[in-house]
Amino acid sequence: MPEATVPEVTGRGADSAPPAVSMRGITKRFPGVVANEDVDFEAAAGEVHALLGENGAGKSTLSNILTGLYRPDEGEIWLYGERVDFHAPRDALDAGVSMVHQHFRLVERFTVAENVALVDHSRPFRLRSRAIERRVAELGERYGLAVDPRARIWQLSVGEQQRVEILKALYLDAKILILDEPTAVLTPQEAEVLFGTLREMAADGRTIVFISHKLHEVKAVSDRVTVLRAGKNVAAVDAAEATPRSLAELMVGRGMGEGVRAEPREPGDAVLALDGVWADGDRGEAAVKGVSLQVRAGEIVAVAGVAGNGQRELAETIAGVRPAAKGTVRLGDRKPRSGDPRSAIRCGVAYVPEDRLGTGLAPSVSIASNLALKSYREAPASTGPLLRLRRIRERAVELIKSYRISAPGPQAPVRLLSGGNLQKVVLAREFSGKPKLLVAASPTRGLDVGAIESVHTYLNEAAANGVGVLLISEDLDEILMLADRIVVLYEGRIVGETPRAQANVEEIGLQMAGGEDPRHD
Repeated sequence: MPEATVPEVTGRGADSAPPAVSMRGITKRFPGVVANEDVDFEAAAGEVHALLGENGAGKSTLSNILTGLYRPDEGEIWLYGERVDFHAPRDALDAGVSMVHQHFRLVERFTVAENVALVDHSRPFRLRSRAIERRVAELGERYGLAVDPRARIWQLSVGEQQRVEILKALYLDAKILILDEPTAVLTPQEAEVLFGTLREMAADGRTIVFISHKLHEVKAVSDRVTVLRAGKNVAAVDAAEATPRSLAELMVGRGMGEGVRAEPREPGDAVLALDGVWADGDRGEAAVKGVSLQVRAGEIVAVAGVAGNGQRELAETIAGVRPAAKGTVRLGDRKPRSGDPRSAIRCGVAYVPEDRLGTGLAPSVSIASNLALKSYREAPASTGPLLRLRRIRERAVELIKSYRISAPGPQAPVRLLSGGNLQKVVLAREFSGKPKLLVAASPTRGLDVGAIESVHTYLNEAAANGVGVLLISEDLDEILMLADRIVVLYEGRIVGETPRAQANVEEIGLQMAGGEDPRHD
């Protein structure tokens, strides 16, 4: 198919130019679900256009249609005044449309540079491997997305994998770039750099479709905002005229609360005690370096840090998924067997991993079975060696309703769910197990504002009920909202610790980036 030609644009979204993207009457149905219903969406050349909506509202489906992954059942797509018909993602790429997906499109056995090469068919990789590695390194340095071009994808954290996806789009020099939660693993300073980059790209005539649940980011970087609810376009507004509250209420169709910051709690005895813990990363290097930390009953301790600084390895070591190389992990008065997740579970650990689909869930297994993964050995899910399948299904129905999981039913495979609903399945399983310690790694990553409010409520309720919570997050607003204490992890070491009352975004963000705390000057 012919490539769409980018017209000359003077200023952002010049009125003389046709829309860069015009999707008209888009409808897409799946078994039991209408994901998009008669949706109109327009984005101009030279603008940053935000796409908002709750999980399951149809944002990902609409984006997947624009990028050629899905074909609409009804409707038309126009680029720069020319109608297009994408039969495959390659058609969209050839037309200058690229997307950084929430669930990454990467080959785990390949290196970063090899994954970048997969999207560029101009010459064989072996003839340009060094050139691609140099270009990836240059882009990473320029945009604050540094990653080793020769590292293999399976060796990278989720946050580093997201950087690779962003680098792929930057390498292609996309004219229409869709970014799904691009700042989830960035410090505030890095997010500002990215916003500057997006504005520069828009000023050059490119179109940026920005999908984010962080409403203050939408206000900071977007020119216009389209809101989807239940598969329909309910509003398209100028970002300058909207408020975070008005956008949130458009998304959920109701008024929003004022947040869920809890009253100060009096913590109890330590439910987690780390003493000089070291742990190796997937490439054999030390990823956690001499970490000593306590979490007490009824306390939320947040670990702040940019992805790739040891957070994943720390969480996995506590949860028994990764053995400790040195040091001691104690859970209450018990010492679990290192590298044994069942031992950690018996000691009362619940674990919400950052990789919800690859680690937290079995993708091809039903929702009901995933919800029973930690409880199937015990009553009422089983009697001796026999599973009570009806009771497992009944319990799944209860949790689906309680956690507002949007799904056809308990027997549906979890791989069919949206990212937010995948996370809700993990949270429902872990929160319902009556843990003593909850390790939550990026529990709201990719969730909409309504779901985030629910997750924050669950975390506060857990702490109020005496559970110790270790929250690992790159979202400093979330950390400052929830945490009683905040520690900063940089290159595997704790470089700062402060009570919430004395913390602020700028100081913590500087520590996350490897700078010194200005209070210590």
